[in-house]
Amino acid sequence: MPQLVDTQQNGALATFAGGCFWCMEPPFEKLEGVLDVRSGYTGGQVDDPSYEEVCDGGTGHVEAVEVRFDPARISYDRLLEVFWQNIDPTDAWGQFADKGSQYRTAIFCHTPQQRAEAQASRDALAASGTFQRPIVTEIRDAAPFWPAEDHHQDYHLKQPGRYQAYREGSGRASFLRRIWPGK
Repeated sequence: MPQLVDTQQNGALATFAGGCFWCMEPPFEKLEGVLDVRSGYTGGQVDDPSYEEVCDGGTGHVEAVEVRFDPARISYDRLLEVFWQNIDPTDAWGQFADKGSQYRTAIFCHTPQQRAEAQASRDALAASGTFQRPIVTEIRDAAPFWPAEDHHQDYHLKQPGRYQAYREGSGRASFLRRIWPGK
């Protein structure tokens, strides 16, 4: 299993797949203790895939975000909470308007401790009764992470109008407001 990077120098890593990576950057970027968030691709069989290759669904990758964080300022458990509150963990074939294996949800664990915390948080969510259907989000070992092309990074800042229209039009925003009112 890949190891956490040196927390004194660079922070720890967490990797989450929650459908369209454009929608997964903002919730993490606004958190105190998060140092950096990058969109990219992970979990597949092809080195350094392009957006087009991943969208075709044949590489095995998912769209994901890599979150670099300071564990002295924010816990991995808090990152997991934010992850769950930004996805539909009951959809095995994508997220909202985006369907296909490249949009499925997953937690990619960098350490055995992350795996234990991810499993505990998934079990707690399943037991909470928040969702009527089973939680299908995978928990996997971290795999090589390939950053997405520059125009995908911080899309919500580069194209705020288009980003908001997509977030609303995809059904993500209304679903999250309904499931997590006040969040």
